Amino acid sequence: MINKRPKYKTAGLPKAQGLYNPQNEHDACGVGMVVNIKNKASYEIVSKGLSMLCNLEHRGAVGADPKAGDGSGLLIQIPHKFLKKKIEGNFLLPEIGNYAVGVIFMPKEKNDQEIIKNIIEKKCLDEGFDILGWRVCPTQTGDLGWSVLPSTPDVFQIFIKRPNTFKTQDDFERNLYILRRCIEESIVKISKTLKEGFYIPSLSSRTILYKGMVLADQVGGIVDKLGFYDDLSDNDIESSFAIIHQRFSTNTFPTWSLAQPFRMLCHNGEINTVRGNINWMNARRKNLASPLFKEKDLEKIWPIIEEGQSDTASFDNALELLVMGGYSIAEAMLIMIPEAWQNNSIMDG
Repeated sequence: MINKRPKYKTAGLPKAQGLYNPQNEHDACGVGMVVNIKNKASYEIVSKGLSMLCNLEHRGAVGADPKAGDGSGLLIQIPHKFLKKKIEGNFLLPEIGNYAVGVIFMPKEKNDQEIIKNIIEKKCLDEGFDILGWRVCPTQTGDLGWSVLPSTPDVFQIFIKRPNTFKTQDDFERNLYILRRCIEESIVKISKTLKEGFYIPSLSSRTILYKGMVLADQVGGIVDKLGFYDDLSDNDIESSFAIIHQRFSTNTFPTWSLAQPFRMLCHNGEINTVRGNINWMNARRKNLASPLFKEKDLEKIWPIIEEGQSDTASFDNALELLVMGGYSIAEAMLIMIPEAWQNNSIMDG
């Protein structure tokens, strides 16, 4: 028996039925996640994440240049097997968890790249880290729009060894966070122009980001064409989860750095209290304290929230601080977005 589709006699939204509710019809970025609940990594998860991203392309914006979008990307676990294969013969990669991978956007000028690399290597040395090596992350620009090409960065990956002094992976992550902030601030102090073409999407021993100011089907490609990131077409790139985001930019201009996901989350944005939130964060600078951070380290990571970012990027900065300060991701999210108390009889008003 074939169920007949209901006929709609008038224009406009259909009535609520089944899982559909017209109240959910509003503008929003495309957000999704694919996960293996047994924490088993596979390329299938990455592939499904890319497929989901393509299926949410309608949630993004496209300009007069039909191949220029507001940005999209995906966050996955570090693909140890894939990376070990790619750097074989260049340097030895420790076991997973004992090294970090940093994804770095750089300007195309070779002189600027050398300046940035020198700063990164010096800061790693200052913070007690050993660099295992560098890798050029291969990219394909043939399908990018004409308006995107001038701002397209070269993408590099840096591999950093976990020092023996860090007893836990959380300690490692926390000090990588401090390192990244030191690098970012050093670049700004040297040249704001240099900072415009520089960005660190991720620096972690757990996760890695592939994102950019590209369309959904340009991130990892589709059946008949390669994506921007060659890595994502390799069957050895495996993860037990894939978090994806298709951006619809509303209150900030689209850029490579503001494409999502970010390091901790992806989100629809529309945070109307963002300026007040930033001011409150800045007002608490002198009260900032944690047994997990030395006082000098707290100075290194300031400012917590960088100027000129989107509301979601600012949210991610604040969330990252809470998690690095010892809160679980669930606790930190509840602090960041308190539950509504009105008309809730089991909560104090």
